[in-house]
Amino acid sequence: MDNKTAEATRLWTLAQPTISAFVTSLVREIHDRDDILQEVAVAVMESFGTYDHSRPFVAWAIGIARNQVGLYFRRRGRERLVFDPQAMEQLEQAFAEIRPRDVRILDHLEECIQSLQNRARNLCRLRYEHDLKPLAIAPRVGMSANGVAKALQRTRELLRECVEKKAILDGIAS
Repeated sequence: MDNKTAEATRLWTLAQPTISAFVTSLVREIHDRDDILQEVAVAVMESFGTYDHSRPFVAWAIGIARNQVGLYFRRRGRERLVFDPQAMEQLEQAFAEIRPRDVRILDHLEECIQSLQNRARNLCRLRYEHDLKPLAIAPRVGMSANGVAKALQRTRELLRECVEKKAILDGIAS
């Protein structure tokens, strides 16, 4: 492996969790996100020769990711992104400034969600993946809207505790 490829690989490896979080913030379908992330990685490697080392690599790679997400939406026949250009620019800036510690905490959140019991995980999926309110969730799970809201509150508390414990074990607690 030549020095240029080694440097590109090293920078990509460090930036990949942040780029993944950026793509995830824009694309809901998990398989599509994985495909887009692979396309971003290929585009980063192919265009690494144009990377200006005076700029932060993450910001540059997020620009490539933004372009790949745009291509994804155009291929899907959508005429515009969910976000206007100013919102997209603000997201890019926010993700470019994200600390690796914060990305690791997001990884812990995913682990903690997977450790939830089926009912709690299903409530989270309905609330946060499908963006349903407790009133809309209630008939789907055979609960009252108030019961759903309370169960979600308890689940959020469990997730917070789980993430905090994992962060402490990982040495990244604030």
